[in-house]
Amino acid sequence: MSFDLRSLLASVARSLRQQFRRLASTDAAVPTDRLRRRIGSGTVGYLTLAVGAGVAVFLTAVVVFPYHSVNHDEGVYLMQASMLLEGQLTLAGGDLADMFRPWFFIEDGGELYSKYNPVPAAMFAVSMALFGEPRVTLAVVAAGNAVLVAVLGAIVADRRVGLLAGLLFAASPMTLFTSSVFLPYAPTTLLNLSFAVTYLHGVRTGSLRAAAVAGIAIGLAAFARPYTAILFAAPFILHALWEFSRGLWIDSRSLPRLVRLFVSQAGFQSLPISVQRNTLTGIGGTAFVGLTLAYNTVLTGAPLTFPYQAFAPLDGPGFGFREILGHEVVYTPALAIESNRYALQYLGTRWFAGGVIGTLAAAAGLFIAVRWWRRRDREWGSTAGLLLAGLLVSVPLGNIPFWGTHNMLAELDNPANGLVSHFGPFYYFDLLVPLSIFAALGLIVGWRWLRGGAVFDRLAAVTSSVTARRVTVAVALVAALAVGGLTASTAAEPLDRNMAYTEKYATAYEPIESAELENALVFTPDPYGPWQNHPFQSLRNDPGFDGEVVYARDRDAAGNFEVLAAYPNRTLYRFAYRGVWTPEPDQGVSPKLESLSTPTGESLRADTRVGVAEQVTRAIIALEVDDATVIRDIDAPGETITANWTLDNSSARLVGVDGAPVAGNASVPIDPTESVGLRVTLVDTGGNTYTYQQRTAVQSTPAGVQAVSPAERRVCRLTTDCDPADAYLPDDPAAHPDWVAFKTTVSATG
Repeated sequence: MSFDLRSLLASVARSLRQQFRRLASTDAAVPTDRLRRRIGSGTVGYLTLAVGAGVAVFLTAVVVFPYHSVNHDEGVYLMQASMLLEGQLTLAGGDLADMFRPWFFIEDGGELYSKYNPVPAAMFAVSMALFGEPRVTLAVVAAGNAVLVAVLGAIVADRRVGLLAGLLFAASPMTLFTSSVFLPYAPTTLLNLSFAVTYLHGVRTGSLRAAAVAGIAIGLAAFARPYTAILFAAPFILHALWEFSRGLWIDSRSLPRLVRLFVSQAGFQSLPISVQRNTLTGIGGTAFVGLTLAYNTVLTGAPLTFPYQAFAPLDGPGFGFREILGHEVVYTPALAIESNRYALQYLGTRWFAGGVIGTLAAAAGLFIAVRWWRRRDREWGSTAGLLLAGLLVSVPLGNIPFWGTHNMLAELDNPANGLVSHFGPFYYFDLLVPLSIFAALGLIVGWRWLRGGAVFDRLAAVTSSVTARRVTVAVALVAALAVGGLTASTAAEPLDRNMAYTEKYATAYEPIESAELENALVFTPDPYGPWQNHPFQSLRNDPGFDGEVVYARDRDAAGNFEVLAAYPNRTLYRFAYRGVWTPEPDQGVSPKLESLSTPTGESLRADTRVGVAEQVTRAIIALEVDDATVIRDIDAPGETITANWTLDNSSARLVGVDGAPVAGNASVPIDPTESVGLRVTLVDTGGNTYTYQQRTAVQSTPAGVQAVSPAERRVCRLTTDCDPADAYLPDDPAAHPDWVAFKTTVSATG
């Protein structure tokens, strides 16, 4: 018996095309009157919920995170979104890739690409293209998530439970803060929820169109965050496999005949509806798995190597040694269980609506649902409820072998530290869905029991029906106030922490925001290593590195001159600050934005003038390049000291101090590209020192020698080697003692 694989594939393709054409024109649905009654029209309620959730997130994004958050992954997704709008999957950094490399981007032969998959970025890009404001996507995602949770709650119980579930979800502090930043968790949950709603609709109605949409939704979710999508879909996949196998078993056809039925239009339609549905869902999901593998191939060169693996091969699910960018840990099962226990504890007590009360309500709601399912058939809500309850198992179990939860916590037993203190345990974002639904069920059933059950009857018998109603309403109000109060209380702490960072960023960016930068090139600091947008996410380049403002890392002399050569007609600036940049919000910096020039000539003359305190008795002037140094001492300096020095293609020379020429050999050799240092150290009567230090980038050119002016200047006490944190602030008189002054002028002499 011969087997023609090409003919079989062609037949499958024809069958699929015919099937999807049929889906476009008809829907194999069954009556859904009971489902419609359960969900109800509820247009006003759903619309109010959507608007409220969307507006809350948009305002939070604008007010709390105007400069983005302490999680610098936001800049990665926004850069990716800009790239997608330009039709780019990679950035062409070329020889300057190291100067322009954004945070969490991989450099490969001058090409730069993100470690993250592009689906969330594509969602942000839509509102960037339509409105010029990516925060619109955040609002739409928040609105969509709240409504879809409400729909799922209505499917499990009824419309009142659904609307309350949507409200609890939207009001949870983790929802509010995580949805208000450009991170992938809320967008991926939107795709997961879209899958859940359409899958359950297909199960209930037999709709093939819904089944196909469910496959597309979970496929997109898997493309966005594969591991997250698998954990969410796991209960549904088990249900689908059960339905699929049961449908084939009941059909009792032979395997060869089933294969022939799958690849023919009429035969496929004769299969059980559950088999048709799950086949279409599987095809949709598998198609995006194929797209993911193709994306991997384009970027990493191997379909099974994801970009995050190319960035950090030991950063992924599993136990043992794990590492990313020098951060490493031996991730044992015991450590995993402990980390996830804390994460779940913080979720249940701090980051879910109502805190402990909300979590207890969810437990009560789950208990009630289980009793319903055991006692009688609650129509088809038991299927939906069981699948959503399955998330309470699949998500925690799946997160145990993922060391990201451990990293998010920083200090395991301290919920006020690490990323968890700002956004909650966001790897558990999907757990807010079943928690909200079962909490709503517990609260609604509890209210109905209180209002019309034995408690009300006994109270009415002792007092009166009017008094009983008043008491039950009062109890309900107290409970509502308790839930609202706990939610507001738990949200207040991360709000304060995030606002503290916003104030820090506002101070840091002030010189740039107040400047009118046109056709500018700005050198920026890199306190966390060789990255852009880490931490300065707002200072992002256009994907072509050709925007009105181009930002480049302030590196060594050779690197900076490479950038200057690539952008010869730009207005030049250096963005710097005095202080140390740390993740602590209360440890701020004093920023400055200096306008730069590049004087060029056959030789250059530089005059450096510094201020001197009254108690200074001695000064040491040093001109230095690498290990070569020229040193001159002066006694009893006046109120200022002026050092005169020159540069040419081969040397730097100290020619005078306070008008007196420097005798002897006062020159040091320099390379074609060099950093020339000048240091003036003041010594007072007690032996204490105050040092002025500068480094000037110079290079040889066909026209002679070129320098960048002003030099990088620092001033410091009690040491002769100032740190970058000791930057000199010429326009901030409060930053230094009154007598401190530091100015260097550079001019061409030939």
